[in-house]
Amino acid sequence: MSHAAKPPRGSSTRKVDEKRQKRSASRLYAVQALFQMEQSGQSVDRVAVEFLDHRFGLAQIEGEAMVEGDVDLFRRICDEAVNWQAKIDQMTDRGLVAKWPIARIDPTLRALFRAAGAELVATETPPKVIINEYVDVARAFFPEGKEPQFVNAVLDHMAREARPEAF
Repeated sequence: MSHAAKPPRGSSTRKVDEKRQKRSASRLYAVQALFQMEQSGQSVDRVAVEFLDHRFGLAQIEGEAMVEGDVDLFRRICDEAVNWQAKIDQMTDRGLVAKWPIARIDPTLRALFRAAGAELVATETPPKVIINEYVDVARAFFPEGKEPQFVNAVLDHMAREARPEAF
């Protein structure tokens, strides 16, 4: 998450910041849901309902509770990750080192790449925003490792492939 200074109460940017926090939380929840789907073999609908009923709003990053989240964004990321999984996995494979196909990487990273890939292929969110958001998600899962830099490099490759006109 960004450590930018918070706007003063009553500021017009407060609602923008709150919306961004909700969207960031939704991305984190989507990665967790996609991870759970892969590990459990459950459907996207079943996992999404479980998250919305029992987990949404309960995550923490750097010891701080996350906001509730944007339910529509969460569902869209999960659904599109499933709908576009083959294409997203192929883009991810092309962004990885030849000796490390997507099947060999950490399952959390695989879920992260699928969530980010869903936004790259199925939304109009600027690629640089997507990359920054998912690098922050990587930092939440891997605060001490080199994974955030790895995520940045792979997502940059994926974004350039999915949306070359944005670069």
